[in-house]
Amino acid sequence: MPDVAGQVSDNILVASFKDEKLKEASYTQLIRKYQERLYWHIRRMVVEHEDANDILQNVFIKVWRNLSHFREESNLYTWLYRIATNETLSWIDQKKRHASVSLSGDENIFAEKLTAQKGYDANKIEWKLQQAILTLPERQRLVFNLRYYDEMPYDEMAEMLGTSAGALKASYHHAVKKVEASLLGN
Repeated sequence: MPDVAGQVSDNILVASFKDEKLKEASYTQLIRKYQERLYWHIRRMVVEHEDANDILQNVFIKVWRNLSHFREESNLYTWLYRIATNETLSWIDQKKRHASVSLSGDENIFAEKLTAQKGYDANKIEWKLQQAILTLPERQRLVFNLRYYDEMPYDEMAEMLGTSAGALKASYHHAVKKVEASLLGN
């Protein structure tokens, strides 16, 4: 039964996917429901539209292959975010290996991609914020994005990332302080 937004519940989507007759239709609904959220989650990590689209496509391929085995021990969107996060981090690691860049160098790659974006204006606050976020270590950047943009609760983040809510709160706090310092020019 559709919810107030006219979308089918996650439990029904998963159950429908396991029925061969409804598999493709439920998969299409799942994509419609989560595509934009997952795209922006990925895009904030990799900056470029084309890269985010490529990763998102890989995410949905993995979802297609594995959704029938989803045990429903967590929320569907938590499971989807975990897949998207792992795919994104794997892609970033692969880029680092191919570019022979040190761990601290990936921010420079993404900062260069950001400044090359159409419409980039270093004086606009949204671009300054993005540049500040890109200076964060990879894990802090991920936690910051999940909390700030996706408003994901710490307990769901902890489940997705396999860590404690307390550690994530500390990571987010440090990330916020770094972003603030960057924006204030400290």
